[in-house]
This record gives sequence, structure tokens and C-alpha cells, in this order.
Amino acid sequence: METSAHGITVPSAIYEIGGRRFEIGSRRFGDAIAEAHASHQRPRCMCLANGVEMYVARLAGSDRGYIVKRMPDTGSHHAPDCPSYEPPAEFSGLGQVLGSAITEDPATGETTLRLDFPLAKMPGRSTMPPAGGESDSVSSSGTKLSLRGLLHYLWDQAELTRWHPGFAGKRTWATVRKHLLRASEHKLARGDPLRARLYVPEPFSIDERDAINARRLAQWQHAGAAPGRPQHLMLLIGEVKEIVPARYGFKAIVKHMPDQAFVIDEQLYRRLGRRFEPELALWGASDDIYMVMIATFGVSSAGVPAINELCLMPVTRQWLPVEDGFEKQLLDRLVSENRAFVKGLHYNLGRNNGISSAALTDCERSAPMLFIVPAGLDEASPGPETGAPGVAPVWTWRRSGDPMPPFPPPRNRSQRTAPTHAQRTTRPAHAG
Repeated sequence: METSAHGITVPSAIYEIGGRRFEIGSRRFGDAIAEAHASHQRPRCMCLANGVEMYVARLAGSDRGYIVKRMPDTGSHHAPDCPSYEPPAEFSGLGQVLGSAITEDPATGETTLRLDFPLAKMPGRSTMPPAGGESDSVSSSGTKLSLRGLLHYLWDQAELTRWHPGFAGKRTWATVRKHLLRASEHKLARGDPLRARLYVPEPFSIDERDAINARRLAQWQHAGAAPGRPQHLMLLIGEVKEIVPARYGFKAIVKHMPDQAFVIDEQLYRRLGRRFEPELALWGASDDIYMVMIATFGVSSAGVPAINELCLMPVTRQWLPVEDGFEKQLLDRLVSENRAFVKGLHYNLGRNNGISSAALTDCERSAPMLFIVPAGLDEASPGPETGAPGVAPVWTWRRSGDPMPPFPPPRNRSQRTAPTHAQRTTRPAHAG
């Protein structure tokens, strides 16, 4: 047995290596995967009777040495309650960017991310992203990750799109931060390690204030302005407290950073209000919605951080992303009925691209895809006849006045187990 990051005791994943079976964390497991790597053997995840082929990677610079990872694009081949399970890529925005904007090297376990936004700023130049760093036109290309696409990818990687009833009350900001940082490891963006560019605020503590500030300033040195040289930009992921006018210009205040605001220029402030009007309206109307921001930022010669581009993502109090009030209703009901599921994300796709809002992972032998159909699109809505026969059954809620239908029933509750964040290293870089 193993204890997850949420404090839940769960069965560990079982792998078959060279005709022998090993549980993650068992005494001989480390030696077995090292030997498998040396002899080019393929472990098999035994979540199903015939097993699913995995591979072993050696991560450069990792104190963990060797890890077992899922073969690319095989997540849907695993049992729905397996930690390596992932809904078919075509049911979310992942399918558009996988293999183009996101490419994995099985030999090293590293993943290269192609970004459509800069991580450097030339001196004297002002770069204003279209519509606050994100626009619906981004759906035309999957060759590079938008700012929102990167946030969705990291959220998936961190397994923050997964929910199980046992997680209730255990998914704190400290947990979110730890898994976002871990998810950014062994990822390359514009030739540099993504982890070195990513800043996620530590949970604030008055007693630790000075130490926290010192660590923050040390990391921010990478983004300091230097005369006549391009300025390296960093990435921020944090929960927004407010975005408001300042004494001069505008500012974003991030929770857990009460003593340091981020400067926003007037043009960006005005345009983000138009671009993210639905997200801001949902945030303003719902006390149980948090707002997550991803942004690129630099630090002025005076030590003041200024945002270059940003994107906003509303999340529930379980840190599950939501697009609108209808998805919030869906997730609230799933959580209240103690269901286990994976939340679908758009990545680069626009709002009008229909994706599965969630996939149930607690049903018998399958993971039904849950779709919300906008009013007026009933005729073109997904259904059993259009929902990839043989891949996954489809549940639909048509928003044209119909009540939300009941969900497919879960399997026997005594058989249900919680997926573990501690098993994240058994999964491939593109799945968290």
C-alpha cells in the first residue's frame, strides 16, 4: 500500500518486469527498473489482465534515477481507475497539440514545449499580446502552446484535473504548488528548463516572511532588467486576489504575496477586461470560485515586477478548472455525489470547439465522456452515435432548458480506489 500526497492510503501500481511483478516502492523495484532500462525491456502496467506496455526512462540530473512512464498516447488503454489512465486525446484540446507543440523524448524522459509567446523582451520595446495574451483565433494552430495552453498542460501534468472523493479537504494551495513545480520538471521551453523560469508563490507565513522573500528575490534575479540587453522573462502561476487601479497605473495582487504587487500597464488592463469578461463575471458572481493567473513578467531595475502577458482561469474550490457557470454546476454535482473523474481542458482550442467537460473514472469497465451542449446546437451535439464507438460512451446535458440528466452509475463502492499523486512519475511527461 502507498500514501498519496493527499494523505489517502491506496493500492500501489503493479508492474510486470521480466516475468516478475513489482509494486511501486517495494524493496526490489528500483533495481528491477534499472535492469529493465539497461536491457531495453518494456515493463507492463497490470491494471488490466493483459497489461499495458510502459517504458523506463533515466532522467538527467534526477535524484530519482530511473522512472517508469506511460508510452505516449496510450493513456486511454489503461483501466479508468489506473493512475496512468488519461481520456482519449481527441476528447480535449490535448489532441491538437500533442506531438507538435508537445514532444517527448523517451530516451531521456524530457519533454520539449513549443511556445507561441516570448520569454524575453528587447530593451525599449513594448510587447502587447492580442487580447491579454489569449484570443479565440489561437484555435487555428496546434503547433505551439498559447499561454492558456501551457497553463492547461501544467494543470494536467500536476494531476489537478483529477478528482476523487478522498481528496476532499486535502487539496490546499501548498499541494497545488508542489505538484505544479514537480510537473514542470524535465520540461524544456525555448531551450531552457521550464522549472527555472516558473515562479509559484509559497504559502504565506508571517514567521517565514523574510526567508520566503529572500528565496523569491533569488529566483527573480533571472528576470532582472539590464541596460542594452534582452530581458529574460519568468512565468508566474498564482491565485489572483484582485486586479485594480494603483496610485500610478494598475496592479495585480496575488494571494500569498501580500507585500509585492505586479505592475500592469493601462493597455493590458483595458484589454484583459474585454478578453476575459466571462471569466471575470463568473469570479465576481461566485464566492466559491478562485481565479488562477498565468503570466510572463520581468523585474525592473528598481526591483518591481511588471506583467508582460497574462491569462486567467477560474477554478472551483477543489482547484478544478471551469469554463462557465454550466461547467461549475456539473462539477459541483459530481463532487457532491462523490464521483471520481478527470476534467477536460481546451488547451489552444477556442470556446466554440466542443470538448468533453469531464470523464468519469469510477464506472465499470469504461470512462463515460460528459458533454455540455450549448443551447441552439442540439442537432450538432455529441451523442452515442457521434462519440467514437468502442472508445467511450457519451453522456450529454443539453442546456436548452433540460434538467441535468443522471450520471452513469459508479461501480460497487467497495471496489473504488483513489488514484495517487505519489504515482505521478509512472506517467509520461505529456500526462502529468
